[in-house]
Amino acid sequence: MNEQFHQKPVTFVGEVSINVLDLNDAVKFYQDIIGLQLLKKTNRQAVLTADGKNPLLTLEQPADVIPKEGRTSGLYHFALLLPNRADLAVFLRHLLQTKYPFGAADHGVSEALYITDPDGNGIEIYFDRPADDWEWADGEVAMGTEPLDGNDLLNEADGEWSRLPAGTLMGHIHLHVSDLRKTEEFYMQGLGFSVVNRFGGALFTSTGGYHHHIGLNTWNGVGVPAPKKNSVGLNWYTLVFADEEMRNKATEQLRRIGAVVIEEEAFYVVADPSGNEIHLVV
Repeated sequence: MNEQFHQKPVTFVGEVSINVLDLNDAVKFYQDIIGLQLLKKTNRQAVLTADGKNPLLTLEQPADVIPKEGRTSGLYHFALLLPNRADLAVFLRHLLQTKYPFGAADHGVSEALYITDPDGNGIEIYFDRPADDWEWADGEVAMGTEPLDGNDLLNEADGEWSRLPAGTLMGHIHLHVSDLRKTEEFYMQGLGFSVVNRFGGALFTSTGGYHHHIGLNTWNGVGVPAPKKNSVGLNWYTLVFADEEMRNKATEQLRRIGAVVIEEEAFYVVADPSGNEIHLVV
């Protein structure tokens, strides 16, 4: 596994929070279909984990929750990265056995399965090919979308599915945005990410030479509004910085380009130009 892309000194996505229509139904889906474990739960919130210790996904049910809105900014998908190809193979077999609908793609750098939760939140479950096999040219990594060879993948399915392995990480997040130029300024000049791939109304950005920690697209339309706070979809996601110095540098850069950074007790909060909320943590 390419562990260097989700640890110091790289800045990476750590946790995602989404709104759901019915918390109990959502918890059941994320346990039975996705294979996360429940860490803690209240009437309105559930925190899910892969290793039994570290939060990966927080589900919220606002009191006045409304269904997912169409054609807004917000979540396209969050992506759970599995440690081994065999883990993805076992997960694929699990999806086939449960008959839960899914899509699949070979991106060259990775092999991926795509699922939508019952409320319309997008999920990717994927495995990275070795970084030495990724193709780079002029600072851009080659990523395509080809059919996944499911039979070849299933040949690696070893053992029965029970839940996601403890080494599962939040590999990346992919967001709908309203304006790519403003978005690029925010993530590059503000947060210090690099654009590593561009195509068809999308930017793929990372730190430390990863194929992408954050994908950003205008596929819902240029100029789309942010969703209502109580709608199904993204609440926030965390960016994990190596240390206070790195985070302070990012907050200074963000303020320099006019972003409003609010200091909370355990993290800093900022929203990108399309209203996607980010918690800056160390």
